Amino acid sequence: MFNKNKRSVFRTLSVLIQLFFRKYPSTFFVAKWIFITAIIGGFIGCTSAFFLQTLEWATQFREDHLWIIVFLPLAGSLVGLLYYYFGKDVEAGNNLLIETIHEPKKIIPFKMAPLVYLGTMITHFFGGSAGREGTALQMAASIADQFSKPLRLSGEDRRILIISAIAAGFGSVFGTPIAGAIFGLEVSLTGRIKYKALFPAISASFIADMVTRSLNTHHTEYVISFIPEISLLNILYALIAGIFFGICAAFFSKTIHKTGDLFKSKISYPPLRPLIGGIIVLLSVWSMGTTKYLGLGIPTIQDSFSQRLPAYDFALKAIITIITLASGFKGGEVTPLFFIGATLGNALGYFIPLPLALLAGMGFVAVFAGATNTPIACSIMAFELFGIECGVYVIIACFVSYLFSGQNSIYKSQTLGKSKHKRYWKEEEYL
Repeated sequence: MFNKNKRSVFRTLSVLIQLFFRKYPSTFFVAKWIFITAIIGGFIGCTSAFFLQTLEWATQFREDHLWIIVFLPLAGSLVGLLYYYFGKDVEAGNNLLIETIHEPKKIIPFKMAPLVYLGTMITHFFGGSAGREGTALQMAASIADQFSKPLRLSGEDRRILIISAIAAGFGSVFGTPIAGAIFGLEVSLTGRIKYKALFPAISASFIADMVTRSLNTHHTEYVISFIPEISLLNILYALIAGIFFGICAAFFSKTIHKTGDLFKSKISYPPLRPLIGGIIVLLSVWSMGTTKYLGLGIPTIQDSFSQRLPAYDFALKAIITIITLASGFKGGEVTPLFFIGATLGNALGYFIPLPLALLAGMGFVAVFAGATNTPIACSIMAFELFGIECGVYVIIACFVSYLFSGQNSIYKSQTLGKSKHKRYWKEEEYL
């Protein structure tokens, strides 16, 4: 009798809950995605913390033992062999994530996470010029997508899940959770934002960032100590700087794709490409007599905010990064783009009379905005990193760079939602 009454109570509660969620569907949506993002955010936050801490160790070891970079070509060959024999189906990297958002098919293989982690660590340990965002995003998405089947997520929910994972990976690896959320929404489709994914992306990004910080993971700090008053002349200077940043972003995006195609057309055996790329990078470092363009280049980025640097720094970093990544080494493009943008801003200080730190900060985010077509995320990133006082200047720089970078992107799978310049879409697309 007791068990019968107990079952009846549970059935009644179940019916009441279903009726409540049918009447208030938003409550169900929020509850559902808080649950899902709490799970994936926790895993991604831990993964980002582990990645950042081990990457810091690898970078420090390389800087203390610079002789190790002579093995960069062999390290590149090892990365090529790993992907040739074990990772052909995940070699597309970030492009695979974007393709999954557009058209969810197979679950992203979990092996993407360990492979991209190993590939990136080898690249940085031996001195390749690469970033960390690509690794963080791929690890995050491949981990998150493993929950699609157990949670019985639909195709639409999987899209939201991958967007949220990208947001969590980006937000936790750079310590910019709001920018991470917007980046996840902006990056897949130029000119459009999937607002249904906004809450899950924000939730996942903040949870992952909190977990990463709780594990004693530190992020680099940048300071813009002086922001000049807004005037027509200063706005004009920001516009001019934004044009340079956009042209630089377009050059980087076009050149890295063309260089990658060149390696593929001239070298048919994939593991040989990073071997040759490593030799080119090694010879370049030997001829220049400096290792400042290897790895992440964080010290040079910091210096660009406080002192005059050689005007060619941004160009040499771009060349070394393009050869490294186009030949098949693993890592991201974003931190090198921060380097390129910050040092380009520093170089513009020779003839644009804005504070050096402000120009470096504008370039830091604006070249990235142009190369990824994510001007809103990059503007917010500047607020989180430098303070909101720089707002007008970085917004102008990011959006002008976005416009002048044209229909280019470092991500081949990023599609055009709306034209940057001309109105060709139908009115119903607004609805």
